[in-house]
Amino acid sequence: MRDKPVLRDKKESLWRSLGDVTTAGVTFKNPILTASGTAGHGAELAPYFALSSLGAVVVKSLYPTPWPGNPAPRVHNTPSGMINAVGLQGPGIDAWIQHDLPALRAVDATVVASIWGRTVDDYAKAADQLVSSLSALAAIEVNLSCPNIEGRSAIFAHDAELSAQVMRVVVERLGPHGVAIWAKLSPNTDRILHVVESVEKAGATAVTLINTLLGMQLDISTRRATLGNGGGGLSGRAIHPVAVRTIFDVRHAFAGLPIIGVGGVSNGSDVIEMMMAGASLVQIGTATFADPRAPQKILHEASRLMGTLGATKWGDVLNAAH
Repeated sequence: MRDKPVLRDKKESLWRSLGDVTTAGVTFKNPILTASGTAGHGAELAPYFALSSLGAVVVKSLYPTPWPGNPAPRVHNTPSGMINAVGLQGPGIDAWIQHDLPALRAVDATVVASIWGRTVDDYAKAADQLVSSLSALAAIEVNLSCPNIEGRSAIFAHDAELSAQVMRVVVERLGPHGVAIWAKLSPNTDRILHVVESVEKAGATAVTLINTLLGMQLDISTRRATLGNGGGGLSGRAIHPVAVRTIFDVRHAFAGLPIIGVGGVSNGSDVIEMMMAGASLVQIGTATFADPRAPQKILHEASRLMGTLGATKWGDVLNAAH
């Protein structure tokens, strides 16, 4: 598939006319980012469009060492999206720095690294490994939607104190270097506002809302789960209203905390809706599996719609629903 020609950004002047977006002290050329886990670890999407045209590429979450992920099958369609249990397979941070980060820099992509762990110490190690590469990164996204083996496999992002512990160790290591540190949170809890409060106090400069919803799918012919791991995470259009509600509620409760929105974005209207709810930046995820050019196409559509709304800059629609 890599022999397909790159889609040229012929409408670049339109989105450029709307200006930059500054979030948590970092300036991006526009609000459209890829979502972690949906655009690979490096420049996999570069054959389809110019990665430099996006606000940033958020890479698949990285563990300190190579990680094998879950047994196949790992991905399956649902009526309005997909369910996955990939298991955060990855090359490890050192290998990523050596091989994938240079490929992203070669195509002039703005890069956001994502890290994950099974223990608080894993996150600390991941942060330490990234210190030498911070000059090449726009931000660090801390994926807290991971099982904590020290807490009987409870999800970090479902526990306010555990989430704060992780953010504190990451901020202690990376904060002094001035890098933006985002906390990526889970919607699978009724304590989301408590978790947001805890990570903000622990030093998170922004929150990414949301990750996938817990789900499961059965094949009635085999009487077994469609995924090798059993259950998985639901993504795609079906979860978009959940993401919008979460963003809206967090913006209402935390007026000054930057939000990065993600969840079921499939067109330009979805982008503007998330921004109106309170997200300064918007990530494109599952739509990329259906069309690798989706991030750029959605950027163009959102830019055009801004004009129909009478907006002259991205900030004109930010928080408009409040």
